Amino acid sequence: MIEKIKTYAKITNLWAIARRYFVNNFYDGMLTVLGILLGFFFLILESETHSISSRLILFTCLGSSISMFISGSTSSYLSEKAEQRKLKVELYKAMIIHDLEDKEELTIEEIEKAMLMRLKKKRDKKTPLEKKGIDKKKKKNILERAESFTIIIVAFVNGVSPFLGGLMALIPFICVPVAGLTTFIYSFIIILVCIIMLGTFLGVVSKESIIKNIFHMLLAFGLTIIILILIFGFFTSS
Repeated sequence: MIEKIKTYAKITNLWAIARRYFVNNFYDGMLTVLGILLGFFFLILESETHSISSRLILFTCLGSSISMFISGSTSSYLSEKAEQRKLKVELYKAMIIHDLEDKEELTIEEIEKAMLMRLKKKRDKKTPLEKKGIDKKKKKNILERAESFTIIIVAFVNGVSPFLGGLMALIPFICVPVAGLTTFIYSFIIILVCIIMLGTFLGVVSKESIIKNIFHMLLAFGLTIIILILIFGFFTSS
């Protein structure tokens, strides 16, 4: 099993694809939860107690994280599956055109007829494996199995990464029943540390400047905070 997984990963470059999905969506998950937390943070600044129930924050943020998990997994699986089917159709069409390229003026009817004849032959032809009733999965070539395996893994990574990104920011709120300003600050620090780690990881993988990658990721972090502060200031002043 392990050898099969290694073979599939090598054929489809699985780990590079999964790594890209993980970093991008983990980052998206953190910024999404950051926006929610900043909204609650500004609200408790106006309250007299400067505190809020942690359950309220956890339910709100976990609901968003779970939605990102489901939408990320299903959308990735369906889109990758559709792309795989499209690639097979285009490859099949290219094979048909290649078979007929030696003919001079081909009409659309001739091409369609040739495609129908090939499809009919494919349906009518019975392989020894089919006659013996062997499972159809065993008839797939290694490339098809590798592609199917990659689609499933990538879909899972695409869903679980934003969920984990959002969950990391909620650790301080899990530890206390009532969240105060300090709890929010701890959460913002965790998000900041995770962003620095992601930037470092990208710098190591791409063999580029680590500081440059960290700066680019922190830029989005700071931009999110600035935009929300402006929106909060607009609504409070009106």
